[in-house]
Amino acid sequence: MDDLRRRIERKIRKKEQEIEGLSRQLDAARSHLEGLRDSLSVFPNVNGDASGVTLRPGSATLAAYEALKATGHSMHIRDILKALGKEENRDNRMSLAGAISAYSRKGIIFTRPEPNTFGLVEFETSDTSVEDDIPPTDEGEFPELPQGRSEDGGHGPLDF
Repeated sequence: MDDLRRRIERKIRKKEQEIEGLSRQLDAARSHLEGLRDSLSVFPNVNGDASGVTLRPGSATLAAYEALKATGHSMHIRDILKALGKEENRDNRMSLAGAISAYSRKGIIFTRPEPNTFGLVEFETSDTSVEDDIPPTDEGEFPELPQGRSEDGGHGPLDF
């Protein structure tokens, strides 16, 4: 009876070891799959957009994205650092600006409307242009320009 018990216990230990090995293989396979998905996210989708790109949870880049989204407009790198509660030093500026710039150069997630100023792609409206600001006129006419002298009696910028 003791011999039978030992054999069963041995089989249990062997099966537990087998399950442990399979569990490690499954964890490794899941990690590999996650790495492949992360690698794939930097490439544009078939449609040509990069909507599959995600920012790493807990990263300064994600925090910057959230700060910009909360304000609703572009911000200077120093203001972004303030919003994140980070010290405003050269290392922090260069680190965050470098990370954000990598995205803005590719035209995904972030934009760089001015030096050291960053915004979000979603802030931009691609359907507005300079022509939208010019009032409509009859064909061949130019918009009427203001005439007259300035308040001090001198010539104004449009009075020749």
